[in-house]
Amino acid sequence: MKSIPSSKIIVIVGSTASGKSDLGVRIAKQINGEIISADSRQVYKGLDIGSGKITKKEMRGIPHYCLDIASPKKIFTAENFKKYGSWALEQITKKEKIPIIVGGTGFYIDVLLGRMQTANVPPNPKLRKKLEKKHTKQLFLVLKKLDPARAKTIDKNNPRRLIRAIEIAVIIRQNNPSLILARPASGSEVSAFLSLPKVGNHAKKTSKSVQSYSVLWLGVQKSPTELKKRIHTRLLKRLPGIIIEVQRLHKNGLSWKRMNELGLEYRYVSLHVQGKLNYKLMTNKLQTAIWHYAKRQMTWFRRNKKIHWIKSEKEAQKLIKQFLQK
Repeated sequence: MKSIPSSKIIVIVGSTASGKSDLGVRIAKQINGEIISADSRQVYKGLDIGSGKITKKEMRGIPHYCLDIASPKKIFTAENFKKYGSWALEQITKKEKIPIIVGGTGFYIDVLLGRMQTANVPPNPKLRKKLEKKHTKQLFLVLKKLDPARAKTIDKNNPRRLIRAIEIAVIIRQNNPSLILARPASGSEVSAFLSLPKVGNHAKKTSKSVQSYSVLWLGVQKSPTELKKRIHTRLLKRLPGIIIEVQRLHKNGLSWKRMNELGLEYRYVSLHVQGKLNYKLMTNKLQTAIWHYAKRQMTWFRRNKKIHWIKSEKEAQKLIKQFLQK
């Protein structure tokens, strides 16, 4: 892939149900922009209602990249996202349009823009085999020891994400322990990093092509009361459709185990469809879980001091105008 040309990028982040997707479309219409979606579930085909994927009508003619690019039966990583996202940035800038990255998966965005040094850590089959035998609670405790900062923002009930986070933390600690944000570890350094042979340093440093970008970070901010209300209203509106979607996905061969790995809506609704949770209990658990997820998202974004937190579209327009005139 050729080096991506120097350009300006606008990034719009925020928690689930904050309204960032709608804002992204409105901004794109105003400044001749195109959107790169940064959502770890919206990359999957068929995960539409449960992931909150923007519809064709809601796009209002604005091209969106990194949607529907992977089978839900396969694992899609942050490294995969960097590959597709980099290609999308190149395509948009070639058309002399402005890339607008919109999403709530902060890890993906940070890897794409070179803020994280965890890209290109390859799968470790031996480690995965060992970790897959552990319960999710055990996996979370291991991650908490190895990388306390990541443990604060991860879905602790998602074994796939826990295993991948541990995989990355092991490599980083083996090659450069100082990169871990907060010390913990020990317990004989978590059994000598799970008693595995060290491997090469696959952490990729920020490339010049990424550094050449000028980036404006915008964060959509809602009060806790308003966000809870938006989560509640959005969930009740979508639930009937999510149930149908889960039934269709399973009929088409997506296992219940994989459904559990695909996040909150698919985890709890699949339990309901299997008869393990009644509708009311499913709704209550899901609403609470989504709220906790939103708080984890904000914990991640709050670490980025470059984000301008906005409360209105007018604020966003003012900042964007100043940014583009520089």
